[in-house]
Amino acid sequence: MGGAFDLLTKADWTVLGAAAVLLLLLIVSFRSRPYVFCQYLKTMTGIGLKPREVRRAFKTGGREGVRNLFLDLIIREDLKEGPAAIPEGVGEGN
Repeated sequence: MGGAFDLLTKADWTVLGAAAVLLLLLIVSFRSRPYVFCQYLKTMTGIGLKPREVRRAFKTGGREGVRNLFLDLIIREDLKEGPAAIPEGVGEGN
Protein backbone atom coordinates (compact mmCIF):
# COMPACT_ATOMS: atom_id res chain seq x y z
CA MET A 1 0.00 0.00 0.00
CA GLY A 2 2.91 2.34 0.70
CA GLY A 3 4.12 2.01 -2.88
CA ALA A 4 1.08 3.85 -4.23
CA PHE A 5 2.07 7.05 -2.41
CA ASP A 6 5.81 7.05 -3.06
CA LEU A 7 7.06 10.01 -5.08
CA LEU A 8 10.07 8.55 -6.84
CA THR A 9 10.18 9.98 -10.33
CA LYS A 10 10.19 13.49 -11.70
CA ALA A 11 6.81 12.82 -13.32
CA ASP A 12 5.30 12.05 -9.91
CA TRP A 13 6.50 15.37 -8.56
CA THR A 14 5.30 17.18 -11.68
CA VAL A 15 1.79 15.75 -11.31
CA LEU A 16 1.75 16.66 -7.61
CA GLY A 17 2.96 20.19 -8.40
CA ALA A 18 0.33 20.65 -11.12
CA ALA A 19 -2.40 19.47 -8.74
CA ALA A 20 -1.17 21.92 -6.08
CA VAL A 21 -1.20 24.81 -8.57
CA LEU A 22 -4.73 23.94 -9.68
CA LEU A 23 -5.88 23.76 -6.07
CA LEU A 24 -4.32 27.16 -5.39
CA LEU A 25 -6.08 28.66 -8.43
CA LEU A 26 -9.39 27.21 -7.28
CA ILE A 27 -8.99 28.71 -3.81
CA VAL A 28 -7.99 32.11 -5.21
CA SER A 29 -10.94 32.17 -7.62
CA PHE A 30 -13.44 31.41 -4.86
CA ARG A 31 -11.89 33.99 -2.54
CA SER A 32 -11.97 36.71 -5.22
CA ARG A 33 -15.67 36.39 -6.14
CA PRO A 34 -16.83 39.14 -3.74
CA TYR A 35 -14.19 41.53 -5.10
CA VAL A 36 -15.17 40.83 -8.71
CA PHE A 37 -18.88 41.28 -7.88
CA CYS A 38 -18.15 44.64 -6.21
CA GLN A 39 -16.12 45.85 -9.19
CA TYR A 40 -18.87 44.76 -11.57
CA LEU A 41 -21.54 46.46 -9.46
CA LYS A 42 -19.54 49.70 -9.33
CA THR A 43 -18.95 49.66 -13.08
CA MET A 44 -22.52 48.82 -14.08
CA THR A 45 -24.53 50.82 -11.53
CA GLY A 46 -22.17 53.24 -9.81
CA ILE A 47 -22.97 51.67 -6.43
CA GLY A 48 -19.92 51.04 -4.26
CA LEU A 49 -20.05 48.01 -2.02
CA LYS A 50 -17.50 46.34 0.23
CA PRO A 51 -16.58 42.68 -0.38
CA ARG A 52 -17.16 41.85 3.29
CA GLU A 53 -20.81 42.95 2.92
CA VAL A 54 -21.21 40.54 0.00
CA ARG A 55 -19.57 37.74 2.00
CA ARG A 56 -21.85 38.44 4.97
CA ALA A 57 -24.97 38.45 2.75
CA PHE A 58 -23.87 35.17 1.13
CA LYS A 59 -23.11 33.58 4.49
CA THR A 60 -26.52 34.48 5.94
CA GLY A 61 -28.73 34.01 2.88
CA GLY A 62 -26.76 32.30 0.12
CA ARG A 63 -27.37 33.44 -3.44
CA GLU A 64 -30.79 34.75 -2.49
CA GLY A 65 -29.21 36.93 0.21
CA VAL A 66 -26.78 38.51 -2.26
CA ARG A 67 -29.61 38.98 -4.76
CA ASN A 68 -31.74 40.72 -2.11
CA LEU A 69 -28.81 42.94 -1.11
CA PHE A 70 -28.27 43.88 -4.75
CA LEU A 71 -31.96 44.66 -5.34
CA ASP A 72 -32.15 46.69 -2.13
CA LEU A 73 -29.15 48.77 -3.22
CA ILE A 74 -30.59 49.32 -6.72
CA ILE A 75 -33.94 50.43 -5.29
CA ARG A 76 -32.28 52.80 -2.79
CA GLU A 77 -30.12 54.31 -5.54
CA ASP A 78 -33.15 54.72 -7.77
CA LEU A 79 -35.11 56.45 -5.00
CA LYS A 80 -32.28 58.96 -4.53
CA GLU A 81 -32.87 60.20 -8.07
CA GLY A 82 -36.50 61.04 -7.33
CA PRO A 83 -39.65 60.02 -9.16
CA ALA A 84 -39.43 59.02 -12.81
CA ALA A 85 -41.03 61.36 -15.32
CA ILE A 86 -43.91 59.71 -17.16
CA PRO A 87 -44.37 60.93 -20.74
CA GLU A 88 -47.76 62.30 -21.75
CA GLY A 89 -50.13 59.82 -23.36
CA VAL A 90 -48.75 56.80 -21.54
CA GLY A 91 -51.34 54.78 -19.66
CA GLU A 92 -54.39 56.39 -21.22
CA GLY A 93 -55.48 53.16 -22.89
CA ASN A 94 -55.18 54.42 -26.49
